[in-house]
Amino acid sequence: MLERRALVRRPSPRLAEGLVTHVERQPVNADLALRQWSAYVDALHSAGWETIEVPPVDDCPDGVFVEDTVVMYGDRAVITRPGADERKPETAAVAELLGALGYDVVAIEAPGTLDGGDVLKHEGTVWVGLGGRTNRAGVEQLTAYLEPFGARVVPVPLSKVLHLKSAVTALPDGTVIGYEPLVDDPDVWPSFLGVPEESGSHVVLLGEDTVLMSADAPDSRKLFEERGLDVAVVDIGEFIKLEGCVTCLSVRLRHTP
Repeated sequence: MLERRALVRRPSPRLAEGLVTHVERQPVNADLALRQWSAYVDALHSAGWETIEVPPVDDCPDGVFVEDTVVMYGDRAVITRPGADERKPETAAVAELLGALGYDVVAIEAPGTLDGGDVLKHEGTVWVGLGGRTNRAGVEQLTAYLEPFGARVVPVPLSKVLHLKSAVTALPDGTVIGYEPLVDDPDVWPSFLGVPEESGSHVVLLGEDTVLMSADAPDSRKLFEERGLDVAVVDIGEFIKLEGCVTCLSVRLRHTP
């Protein structure tokens, strides 16, 4: 049976201490962030998705960015080994939960590093950002885990943003979207669409014609609606201050073992 479920993890009270790499640190309001996170979860529910909460990791300020802890490919769950040492404790509870749910759990091991935010998947192709938190050994291990399932893993150079999906995501039809000043090489993708705002680069696919995106990219939203998409928007301003985006806050589980 095919279900639509997504992992989420509530923010740590230490969220304001989260890592920043390509932006200047700004004050983060933890109470407002919790409200924004709750609204994000509500948006998933409104689109017909069930959410499963991963146990919180209050000592890990970046723990809310659950996408970075695992790469799902069908029923295979590849537990990552985050490139930032501060984030390595975030993965254990995710591995335990997915194992209990019946997924085929494997893991990236040293010296490999891999952040889930560096992985963009569409129709059997898996692009992996290389040059930030993810290293070549991590890409090689991911390739070994996914190729038996028919995936084609493609490393992509990354230098201008924290994660590959900070620069690009894909629309339901496979068109890769990105804010061009932050994309190293748009020619990597056979079908690329530049968007007018940085946050317009980030969508979560919620259905065949439905996407979730940040409220601070109205021109990009209009562009998507003109392409016939149903667009849901959420305010995630406190997470954007920490280089987060809509993709970071959930992991979709579209197959049930």
